[in-house]
Amino acid sequence: MRRSLARRWACLVLGGALLMPYMMVGVLVAGLARGESANLLLPVQVGVFAAVLPVVAVTGLFLPVRGLSVNAAQGLLGARVETPPRQAGRSWQERRRTAAWFTLHLAVGGVVSGFTLAVVPFTMFTLVLPFTGQSTPVLGLPVTPGWNAIGWAVAGLVLLAALVAMAAGAGELLARLAPVLLGPTPAERLAAAEEHARTLAERNRLARELHDSVGHALSVVTLQAAAAGRVLDRDPATARTALAAIEQSARTALEDLDHVLGVLRDDGAGSRGGPAPQGTLEDLDELVASSGARVLREVGDLSRVPAVVSREAYRIVQEALTNAIKHGHGPVRLTAAVEGDDLRLEVTNDGGRSARARTGGRTDGRTGGQTGGRTGGRGVAGMRERVRLLRGELDAGPTESAAGTGWRVAARLPLRSHS
Repeated sequence: MRRSLARRWACLVLGGALLMPYMMVGVLVAGLARGESANLLLPVQVGVFAAVLPVVAVTGLFLPVRGLSVNAAQGLLGARVETPPRQAGRSWQERRRTAAWFTLHLAVGGVVSGFTLAVVPFTMFTLVLPFTGQSTPVLGLPVTPGWNAIGWAVAGLVLLAALVAMAAGAGELLARLAPVLLGPTPAERLAAAEEHARTLAERNRLARELHDSVGHALSVVTLQAAAAGRVLDRDPATARTALAAIEQSARTALEDLDHVLGVLRDDGAGSRGGPAPQGTLEDLDELVASSGARVLREVGDLSRVPAVVSREAYRIVQEALTNAIKHGHGPVRLTAAVEGDDLRLEVTNDGGRSARARTGGRTDGRTGGQTGGRTGGRGVAGMRERVRLLRGELDAGPTESAAGTGWRVAARLPLRSHS
C-alpha cells in the first residue's frame, strides 16, 4: 500500500510538473495584461490555473502524449491499460479521450503538487514550535510555548493526513479513469478484431497449404520408397528414378514447411525473405512427374482460368492424386477442362484389391476419407473447404467396380462469382 501510494503520488507530482510551463506562461501573460511584473517562481493564482486548463486540453489534442500517459498510468498508477493498436493516423475520438486524460492529469496533479509544496513544510514547521521555547508568529498569529504550540503541531499533522488522503483519492481516480480514456477506442478495437480475423484466416490458409503439400509429398515418398525397395536388386534404373522422385518431393515439402513456419513466427517474416510461390494449373506437369504414378492426362486449354481458381484447383488436384495413389490401384486418369463458365476436374483410378486389404484401415463413404489412414480424411475436408469457398461442387470418395475399390474426385469450380 505504501509503495502504491508513493508511486501514485509521484504520478501526481509529474502532472504538476507538466502543468508548470502552462502556469508560468499564464502568469506572464496576466502580468503583461495588467502592466505589472510577473512572479514566475511560484505561480499559484487560481484564475490563471482555471484559464490555462483549456489551453492544456487543446494542446492534448495535437501533442503525441498518449504514449507518455499510458506509461505513467501503467508504471506509476498501477492501472491496467490495454495497449492500443498502432494506427496510421490518430482519430479525433482518440485525440479527445487523450486530451481529457491529459487535462485531468495535469489539473489534479497541479492541485496535489501545490498542496504538497505548502502543507509538508507547514507541518514540519509546526512540529518544531513546541520545542522553540519562545513566541513565534504563524500566519500572522502569535504562537506561545505550551498548549498553544502543541495545538498548532496537531493542526499541522491533521493537514498532512488530509493531504495524504487527498493524494490517495486523486491517484485512485486517475487509476480508474486511465483504462477508459487511454485504452483502445471502439474504432481501434474493431480494427484490431479485423486484423486478428485476417491473421487467423491467413494462418488457416497456410495450414491447409502445408497439409496438402506435405501430405502429398509424404504419400509420394512412402510409395516410391516401397517401389524402390522391391526393384532395387533386379532393376537399379527404376530404383534410381524412384529415389530421385523421393528427393524432389522431400525438397519441395521442406521448402513449403520452411516458408510456412517462417510466416507463423511472431515477426511474420519467412526465413527465405519473401513469400513462397504457389502452384497453379500451369504446374500440373511437374506435379504429375513428382507423384511417381502413371497418370493418363486429358488437359484442355486452361488459359481462361483466373489465378485464384487456378491456385485452388492445383491444390485440389494435388490432394486428389494423393488419395488416388493411396486408395486406388493402376493408372490414374486426370481430366481438366473449361466447360462454359466452369472448370471441371476429375481424378480417378480403379482398384485391384479392397481398400481394407491394402491399408488395414476402414473407409468412410460419407467423407471419402480413410479413418485408419490420413488423420480421418482431413485431405478431403480440405478439398471440400476450397471448393465451398469458390462456390463450386465436389464429389469425392471410393468407387466400386469389377476391378475392385478405386478412388474418384470430381470438382466443378465457377470461373467467376455470380453473387
